[in-house]
Amino acid sequence: MEKMRYISTKSDKVFDVVNVVIITLLTLILLYPIVFVVNASFSNPNKIYEVPLLLWPRGFNVNGYTEILKNKDILVGFKNAVIYTGLGTLVSVLVTTLGAYPLSRKDLRGRSMLTLFFTITMFFGGGLIPTYLVNQRLGIINTLWVMILPGAVGVYNMILMRTYFQQNIPSELVESAYMDGANDLQLLYKIVLPLSTPIIVVIAMFNGVGRWNSYFDAMIYLRDRARFPLQLILREILIQGQFGDDVNQTLVGSAQAELMMLKLTLKYSVVIVSTLPVLLFYPIVAKYFEKGILVGAIKG
Repeated sequence: MEKMRYISTKSDKVFDVVNVVIITLLTLILLYPIVFVVNASFSNPNKIYEVPLLLWPRGFNVNGYTEILKNKDILVGFKNAVIYTGLGTLVSVLVTTLGAYPLSRKDLRGRSMLTLFFTITMFFGGGLIPTYLVNQRLGIINTLWVMILPGAVGVYNMILMRTYFQQNIPSELVESAYMDGANDLQLLYKIVLPLSTPIIVVIAMFNGVGRWNSYFDAMIYLRDRARFPLQLILREILIQGQFGDDVNQTLVGSAQAELMMLKLTLKYSVVIVSTLPVLLFYPIVAKYFEKGILVGAIKG
């Protein structure tokens, strides 16, 4: 059978050219802030604003990154952020999976009422003060667990995963596993999870990025500076102009102009350090992202 050929008309070609130009311009506009920050972090602060567009480093220097390596607050914050993100994402994916799988089973009694119960929490919350009091009564204020447990269950993520299970786990496969003597935990571990890699990766990415960028919970619940995550340290640097004792001692010994320039370079460098893990993580899971998010969101 002869294949059909698509003949491009002149208007089609014009549309393609215009489309490519518009997308290219929008991509450059969206990417330029990242390019600017990267170049500014490696540039001489006195030359950053000499040209309207900073397309490459001007007066190459790595003073900002050198100061980061000297700053104990930033290094400790980075370590804390990795712990909170890694452990929090693991706990969240585990709890979300254990909640989504039963809700995806048609033989679960009261499934609709349970789904409604969880959904209500998306629209109504107790508020900051009651939540703080609950965490205080649990004894997790100013501990590792206050950054892990309160946000462990995301209802939207659970519904997304439940929908994925309903659409991609054939009931015949479940019945076959039961006939072979498998129980519910074996079914989940040996059959459901291996077939659900895309949605698990998507949920892990949602949680990981959210936890990595979070600073508000740390600002409310943590009092010990040694427990601060990187984003809270970054907030102090960008908004409050605080750099910690190690850097402040360096700045005191500098001239006023050099002090301001070092502050500027350090801000750009910290932004890059805090953003780099997310930029490196996304390409690894990109192949799963589209499939997981689209398949899981077709039905509610």
